[in-house]
Amino acid sequence: MTNPADTSAVQQEYVGLPLIYTRTTGVERVKFLGRATALGLACVVLGVLITAARLSPSKAGTGTHQQLGLSSCAFMQQTGLPCPSCGFTTAFTHFAHGNLLASFYVQPMGALLAVTFAAGVWIGFYIAITGRPILRLLNLLPSRYYIMPPLVFGLIAWGWKIVLIRTGHDGW
Repeated sequence: MTNPADTSAVQQEYVGLPLIYTRTTGVERVKFLGRATALGLACVVLGVLITAARLSPSKAGTGTHQQLGLSSCAFMQQTGLPCPSCGFTTAFTHFAHGNLLASFYVQPMGALLAVTFAAGVWIGFYIAITGRPILRLLNLLPSRYYIMPPLVFGLIAWGWKIVLIRTGHDGW
């Protein structure tokens, strides 16, 4: 660390502040490959949301994925219980149609992923267009704050889906 007496008046103003609040001399830009990757990811998640918008949400709360030519859930057929991802496509479809309440009711984790995908579209396009990185903001949060809570939320959402199906209240 430099001696505060050796720093200029401008630098003394920022001594002791977290790095995110200090000004840098130059803005670090994402290289071409990173920008192209961000653009590609934004297009992929946008494609998922557009596909969801073209589907009709299943009134049963599950089974919307069958409109894509996929088979019914083998886990549910074998056990009578929904799999952890049962209702995701229906939640995405409700979200893409603007019905956020139905999306969260049918499958809360699917709704959270749909919101994440929507944010991913904007973030990807932002990085691709401006070249500014956003990952330094994630470095301020320890990983336990963005890994464990979604995992726990996913387990709770799966429990919610099991309760809905067992009580016959699934669907919107």
